Order: sequence, then C-alpha cells, then structure tokens
Amino acid sequence: MGKRIFSRLFVVSAAFLTLSCLPVLSASKADVEAQFERWVQADLWPEARKNGISEKAFQAAFAGVELNWSLTDLAPPGFPPPKQQKQTQAEFSSPAPYFNDDRLKRLAATGRGFASQYASTLKKIEKTYGVPSSVVLAIWGRETGFGAAKIPNSAIEVLATKAFMSTRKDMFRTELIAALHIIDRGDVTPAGFKGSSAGALGQPQFMPTSYLKYAVDFDGDGHRNIWTSVPDTLASIANFLVDKGWQRGRGWGYEVTIPEQVSCAQEGPDLAKPISHWASLGIDRVTGKAFPSDEKTASGMMLVPAGRDGPEFIVTPNFYVIKEYDNSDLYALYIGNLADRIANGSGAFQGPWGDVGKMLRSDVATMQKALEKKGYDVGGTDGLPGYKTRRSIGQWQEKAGMNPTCYPEAPMIGKLK
Repeated sequence: MGKRIFSRLFVVSAAFLTLSCLPVLSASKADVEAQFERWVQADLWPEARKNGISEKAFQAAFAGVELNWSLTDLAPPGFPPPKQQKQTQAEFSSPAPYFNDDRLKRLAATGRGFASQYASTLKKIEKTYGVPSSVVLAIWGRETGFGAAKIPNSAIEVLATKAFMSTRKDMFRTELIAALHIIDRGDVTPAGFKGSSAGALGQPQFMPTSYLKYAVDFDGDGHRNIWTSVPDTLASIANFLVDKGWQRGRGWGYEVTIPEQVSCAQEGPDLAKPISHWASLGIDRVTGKAFPSDEKTASGMMLVPAGRDGPEFIVTPNFYVIKEYDNSDLYALYIGNLADRIANGSGAFQGPWGDVGKMLRSDVATMQKALEKKGYDVGGTDGLPGYKTRRSIGQWQEKAGMNPTCYPEAPMIGKLK
C-alpha cells in the first residue's frame, strides 16, 4: 500500500481538496476507505514529514494498513453520528467483582514466580529507581498478565483508524505521529509494532507518547523494547512511576478502620495530614499493627472509595502516582493489593465491599450538578464518583443533619433538587 500511496499522491491531492469542501450526506465503507487513503497521502504524510519522519519509515509503517472497522468510538465520515447512550462504569459502580479474589491469587502466585526468576534484574531496578519490585510486577501483571496477554493488533492500523475517524481524532493523531517516530528510530519493526485496540503498546501498555518519554533500554542491547524484553518492560514501568513522583522508601498505603465519629468527608490528596494525625483520631490499621514509626511524620490521605460501605484506607502520595498509570482509585487499590500479595503473601482487603453503585452515570452527573449549584466542588460533572464527589456528598449530608455515607445513592437525587 505504501508505494501505491506515494505514486498517487499528486494525482489525488487536488481531488481531495475539492471533495473535502463538499458536504457528505451519506457514504459506504468503500467511500470511507478511499477517503482514508487520500487522508494518509495528502494530510498525514505532509505532517509526518514536517515532524522529521522519513519517507522510508512512513511507507513501511503503512504497508498493508487498512481501516479497522471493529474498533469502538468510531465516527466514520458520511455516516450518522454515534448515538449517545447512558453509561455505567464497572470500576466505579461494581467494586467487588473488580477485585476478583481468584484472579488476584493467580496473579500473585505468578508474580512471586517472576520475582524469583528476575530477582537480579528487579534488584537493579529497585536500586536505580526506588520503586518496590512488587509494585512494578503488579502493574505488569495487571496490564498484560506478565506479558502473556495476546496483543494481536497492528498499532499503526489502530492509531490511524482512530486518528482518521474516531470521536477523539486529535488525541490519536498526536499518538500516531509519536508511533511513527518510534518506527523511524528503529526500536521495533512495523510487523512487531503491536498494541491494544486503544493503541497502547507492548507489555506495559504505554501509549506512543508515553513510550517516547518513559521507555528505557535496561538490557543494554541498544533498543527500547517493551514488546519482548522483560528488563526493558519492568524498568520502563519503574521509570514512569519515578517521573510521576514516586517517593523512595514508602509504600502505597494501609487498610484501616475509621471510627464512626470521624467524618468520612476528609478524603483526598489536597487534605493530606501527617499519619500521626490520622492515628490520633483513632484510625487504626486493620492488621492491628501500629503505623511504622518512620511514617508517622510523613503525609497520608484518607480514602473511602465506596464511602462508608466499603474498605477504608490511609494512603501515601505514591497511591496517587499509581493513579497516573490509570486514573481510577480502584485501579490503584488493585495494584496496591496485588503488590502486597506478591511481597508478603497477604490476602484480600478485610473490609467488605457493600452493595454500592448500580446507578447510571447520568444519574450521578445529575447529583454532581445539583451539588455544584449548592457551592460544592465535585471535580466535574462526569458521572463518576471520585473523591471530590464523595467528599462533597459527605459534607452535604453533614450539613443537612444526616449521617454521612460519602457515596451517591439513588434517593439522594430528589433530596438534592
């Protein structure tokens, strides 16, 4: 496809410019495929060349590439716009299934095996970056099952499809240009350039822009290889966490019990206090052990991801560093729990996940808008109950004379109006 594209470049450029000015009322897949070819030739290639991509690398990257119609969030030109549907998000509305204990046990057992197999490499990584090997292994395990997950997609095909006709074209165009830089630098061949259906690359599932910034050559072969090199994969994950602010010598946090008289509306990284402060309120670790003495003056934050109806935590700033990998409280808790299982054989969180959630995101967004009108900072009306939303609910409940639960519930909608 690459040679054919370039031989037709000047022939189709004028036609493309003419057609692009006309309104498209309907189209077939064949029409869209033809528009895609013209877009690659007359639009993408000039930008890639301007960004220093060689013609040889560009042609190699696009050889045989076609639109991938099986991807989600597509908005093909000339097709009706995708329907907006009410949504829920499992990571926020169904915590218990997310923490499937059987899967966590399997991942932990496999992780301990890899901890032994790569002990020397992990020791060097921990010395270099200061990130515990258990945390690095946990992310590797969560993202791709320690590299066992099949990643069959051509990353260029996925990124090009989404850059041409997804609902987030600008973002994916940036990632596509970054991907072309990776191929141009020779770290991986186009045939080996595999990613997820969202365009995330290799074993640590970096987007191309993250690869360019964080991937490292830790095995010393001259290439940053997150597809088949375990040392490069693990060190790249650690490098990412350090760049995001990982604090050497600290873990991610502790599961605790918060007394009923202590308000749950105190969570969030912006309300950090010395861990000794939280202990003085009667907040204790569920293990019965005291907080480490060297941690008492260090900062910690309350976290109640399901309000009063779920496990409770005091977390360190490193918890929020893990969230930089995937911006979800439950994702970071999953990584923390898996890391603890790998490191010391611990088990599931002791606090049970209650029957929370089961609300549409649109309903949560309605609550967020009502709270905003009352002057609360809910962190945005996206329908996801993050810490600012949970905290605002707790503050509103306290002000209204209710027992704060710090989590959205359907009966609140009517009371908030």
